[in-house]
Amino acid sequence: MLNSNEALPEIYEAYLAYHEKRKQVSCSQINQIRGVIAALHDYLKRNEIDLSLLEIEHIDAFLAEFFEPFMPATCRAYRSKLRSFLKYLYQERKIIKRDLGVLVISRRSYSQAKPPKFLRPQEIQKLFAGLKLSTPANIRTYAMIHLAYCLGLRPFEVARITLDDISFRKRELLVKTRKGNNPMRLPVPKHTIKGIAAYLIKVRSKSKQRTLFLTLCAPYRPISPKVVGYCIKKCMQQANLPSTPYWLRHTYAQNLIESGTPIFEIKEMMGHDKIESTKNYLHIHIKMMRKVLFHEEL
Repeated sequence: MLNSNEALPEIYEAYLAYHEKRKQVSCSQINQIRGVIAALHDYLKRNEIDLSLLEIEHIDAFLAEFFEPFMPATCRAYRSKLRSFLKYLYQERKIIKRDLGVLVISRRSYSQAKPPKFLRPQEIQKLFAGLKLSTPANIRTYAMIHLAYCLGLRPFEVARITLDDISFRKRELLVKTRKGNNPMRLPVPKHTIKGIAAYLIKVRSKSKQRTLFLTLCAPYRPISPKVVGYCIKKCMQQANLPSTPYWLRHTYAQNLIESGTPIFEIKEMMGHDKIESTKNYLHIHIKMMRKVLFHEEL
């Protein structure tokens, strides 16, 4: 079937001509592509599925059947060819409602990914319920935890915030120093702004230093990321939560996912270099990712 020279319906032949002209690929490559899309056409025809009604579940079932005799390397090559065809159906011909190609992924990549750990709603409530504002150290940590949870900041990003990065009027924070050198302005929730303001008014000493968080004793210096992590972790331990400061960042990402925020927007907000890092948060189930990307009902 893979080397069949039989004519396919117009949409398939049009894609082959489009691909050959646009990509200038060899005849052997075109024959491989023909084999994949011919197999897809045959599957849809046998199961009486209209191409315009194609859903990811149909693609999954087709691949499970089609890939059975092939080695993993061959499957990867054919998977790539199928992605391109699905993208063509969506972008160029407007035949399908969604770009299903982005969801044609290897199960292996998800099975090997180490899922990030995050706090459940009741654990977050427990953490915040245990926060105290009775000492300068408590007030400073309160502001740090809000920044880590509500903006998903890493300890070193919290440690490097300056007074010039904060706009109280716009309720925005410019995160300049990020892991991927990807600065971004993030909206700051009202209660986080209040936490920062409380720290500035009641705790932070008058200093020529522009860094937001300073040591509590003279000489007043910027605190290190290690101190930020220690302060947050100490609060977590006091709330009997066996977790690390990064769990707050992971929880922030999980909240964005569950609220339906697009994956590429989450990537920017998290400061990731690659989309693969962001997709690692979509670990609960592949259907969760599809719901986030395409608002599908599970």
